[in-house]
Order: sequence, then structure tokens, then C-alpha cells
Amino acid sequence: MIPNVLTILRIFFVPLLVAALVEQDVGFRLGTFTVTNEWLALAIFLSAAATDLLDGYLARRWKQVTTIGTLLDPIADKLLVSAALISLVQVRALPGWMAILIIGREFAVSGLRAIAAAEGYTIRANDLGKTKMLSQVVAISCMLLSVRHPALRRPGMILMWGVVFFAMLSAFSYFGKFWHKVDEGVKNRRRRELLALERKRQRAAVRRHRGSRGTGGLGTATISNPPEVN
Repeated sequence: MIPNVLTILRIFFVPLLVAALVEQDVGFRLGTFTVTNEWLALAIFLSAAATDLLDGYLARRWKQVTTIGTLLDPIADKLLVSAALISLVQVRALPGWMAILIIGREFAVSGLRAIAAAEGYTIRANDLGKTKMLSQVVAISCMLLSVRHPALRRPGMILMWGVVFFAMLSAFSYFGKFWHKVDEGVKNRRRRELLALERKRQRAAVRRHRGSRGTGGLGTATISNPPEVN
């Protein structure tokens, strides 16, 4: 289906983005315009971001929401953003701690989603999460261009600080809203498992006790009633 194809295509964009940004001698002419590394990387990044919007829209419109699409879509998003941030760190356009903070947030929220799903809760993207994604696209685009245009570095860093702010704020929102529910769900499930295990042990002990009593009674009856001798 087309939505799943777009999601997989976004994953294939990741190595192209890294190669375009890290490689120093990529460039070709397109009419009167020279396409250099940062412009090529920007085109790849924006194309991949566009597939993120398009695949979700088509999946909902055509009612083609599938399990594989649900699993691959957030993975593709995180691969794309992580690849862009790590590549910017590689070319010394972005501080490493900032990339680690943003990527770490993504893994933390993904872990929370996985635990919540196992407990029967669905964590949907809230308005802060959507704002964070939009701010990421704008900020990373500006930082990609700042590689060759230093005048854009300061605006890009301001935007990246905005990404960090919204990323942390949305993460706290997710954890504050769902962590208590998830924690209680895990504790209740563990409590039920322990109670079920204790019942099994008690039933096994009762059966052993009854079996030992039955064996003892049979032995006594045999001794007290010997066969008659003719």
C-alpha cells in the first residue's frame, strides 16, 4: 500500500541525507543554480519530512492503517531526525549534547509508549508533540543551510533551543499524564500474577495433603482386615 511505501521510502532517505551532508565535494549545477551539499541535504530532508505528513494523511483517508505502518512510522521519524542531528554534529554545526538530549528524549518517549501499549494504553501525539515535530523540521532545515552560510547559524541555534524546550516540555507532559497509569497497571498485573501463583501453590499443597491421607487410610484398612484362611 502507498502509505507503507512512503514510510519505507523515508527510511531509505536516511543514508542519502547523511551522505549528502557529511560528504564535502557533492555538488552539481541545475540551470543557473549550483546545488551544493547543504542544499541537497535540505532537499532530501524536506522530501522525507513531506512523506511523513503524506503517509499519515493517505492512511487515514483511504482507511489503510496497518500494523506494520503503525510500527514503522515512528521508527522512520526517529531515524530521520537522529540521522540529521548526528550528521550536523559530525560537521561541527551542532553541539553534541543538544543532539544527545533530543535523541534521548525520543528513546525515552518510545519506551513509555511500548510499556503503555503492553498495559493496554495508547499514547497519542498531543499538541506539544506536534509542535515539537514542526519545530524540529524548521530548526534542522536552518542548521543544514548554516553549514555553508554562517549567517544562519545564530537563527538556527535559537530555533534548536526551541526544539529542546518543546521536546522536554512534551516529554514531561507524556510522563506526567501516563506514567502513573502505566506504573499502577504494571503493579496490579504483577499483584495478580503473584496471587495466581500463590493459589496454584495452595491447591498443589491441598492435593498433596489429600493424597497422603488417602494413602495412609488404605494402608490401615489392609492391615486391620486380613484375608480369611479356610
